[in-house]
Amino acid sequence: MKFTKAYSLKEIADLLNCEFVGNEDFEVLGMNEIHVVEKGDIVFVDHPKYYDKALNSAATIILINKNVACPEGKALLISDDPFRDFNKLTQHFKPFQFSRVSVSPTAIIGEGTIIQPNSFIGNDVVIGKNCLIHSNVAIYDNTVIGDNVIIHAGTVLGADAFYYKKRPDGFDQLLSGGRVVIKDNVGIGALCTIDKGVTGDTTIGEGTKIDNQVHVGHDTVIGKKCLIASQTGIAGCVIIEDEVTLWGQVGTTSGITIGEKAVVMGQTGVTKSVTGGKTYFGTPIQESREKLKQLANIKKIPEILDKLK
Repeated sequence: MKFTKAYSLKEIADLLNCEFVGNEDFEVLGMNEIHVVEKGDIVFVDHPKYYDKALNSAATIILINKNVACPEGKALLISDDPFRDFNKLTQHFKPFQFSRVSVSPTAIIGEGTIIQPNSFIGNDVVIGKNCLIHSNVAIYDNTVIGDNVIIHAGTVLGADAFYYKKRPDGFDQLLSGGRVVIKDNVGIGALCTIDKGVTGDTTIGEGTKIDNQVHVGHDTVIGKKCLIASQTGIAGCVIIEDEVTLWGQVGTTSGITIGEKAVVMGQTGVTKSVTGGKTYFGTPIQESREKLKQLANIKKIPEILDKLK
């Protein structure tokens, strides 16, 4: 998430009521999660296990719960609860805006686009030309949709990320200030849910087709001309490269990459990153030929036991 203007380190520290390490005029341009940070971004870290990763990331401002040695060219914001203060920043720079109408007056809708009754189009949504939005679709604030996109009934674009911190009295949600971005010529089936990024974008690439009842988690990036069949669940921060096929009821863990032109057969659990150009099956995931050989051998076990007797 980039801010609308540059802020100083002191301005951000004053907003959070926390101490800082670095020049008070140090430039702050935005805030992001660690996998998408750039120069000028704030990243938060609240566990020693991840200190080095955050300090050595592309982020130049680290919101941290310990006063550690500050890398050259960077700055620290010292907080007793970085998770809480990261949420404060999201609330300040991307506050929730309620709406009293079905289609926000700030939405931009392209020529030839049809929106069926009972759909909701949120604040600052952009929809391209010649799209078809069927009834009861909810498109949350700041979503961007390209040209020639079809979205079927009951689909939700832009719900919050499923991202929580366990506290003694329950779970605190990490607030979502990112977007959903749908490129040109995408087809999305009925009753799909695509969560917005925590600070960045959840992206569906040009020409990708998604079946009914598919879930896409926060900050996931799906490439061009992918096919994703019904009841597939894709976790957060997944990268799916171009022309990947995911058949029905595939599930993935978070933070993995599925390589270009990979085919994942139905009911597979994608437990790790896999290279492109191959077909996969099973849980844990394996190349399909190897897995099917294993299953064939398992069927021979009763015959082998009878011979041993």
